[in-house]
Amino acid sequence: MGKTIEQMARDKGHEIGLRIDQQEAGQWGHAELRDIDVAIEFSRPEAAYDNIRTALLAGTPVVSGTTGWLDRMADIQALCDAQSGAFFYASNFSIGVNLFFALNQKLAQLMNAFPQYAVEMEEIHHTEKLDAPSGTAITLAQGIIERLDRKADWVSHASARPETLAIHSKRIDRVPGTHRVQYGSPIDQITIEHVAHSREGFARGALLAAEWLPGKRGNFGMNDLLQNL
Repeated sequence: MGKTIEQMARDKGHEIGLRIDQQEAGQWGHAELRDIDVAIEFSRPEAAYDNIRTALLAGTPVVSGTTGWLDRMADIQALCDAQSGAFFYASNFSIGVNLFFALNQKLAQLMNAFPQYAVEMEEIHHTEKLDAPSGTAITLAQGIIERLDRKADWVSHASARPETLAIHSKRIDRVPGTHRVQYGSPIDQITIEHVAHSREGFARGALLAAEWLPGKRGNFGMNDLLQNL
């Protein structure tokens, strides 16, 4: 993702002022960020929190798409507010996926009146995807739980509890990212699915967010971006 975003940014005439990888972790701060307009953070779950915190403390707006660290999201959002900073987070920056989020929410709302339909989810990613379930799958699950009265929580395995939504994760070499939501009854089945054919859609959305964020204050997400383009 980082390489794809960098190439697309250069193609649009943006300058890459700083590039940080594992070798530079923890060795950068306010001085390095002095002339940076916005930081785009796509790293690893164990690095994301410190990366975002460092940039916010330096007064640099941050766009992040790293998943697997969200148990500390409230701390980052509070820091952003305390610093009068700007932080943009999305579990998925693809425009298509965000349309899929909206479709998923609408379908869950409709299915609330039909308890004979059992719902479950499947997500498939390449073997380099470290966290499971994916951040996109968690966002989909949250959209269902908020609108389907018979679901109260989600788990990343099969569950016999009727109030629990099961997310089945698979990691397979050289496969496109796929997210599938399925409602099944004794007589039929309804399935919605999103398949990502490349990283370009995610990179394009992240770059759009990075162009939009400078000059703003607060915590933002894809709904804020899409509603204000």
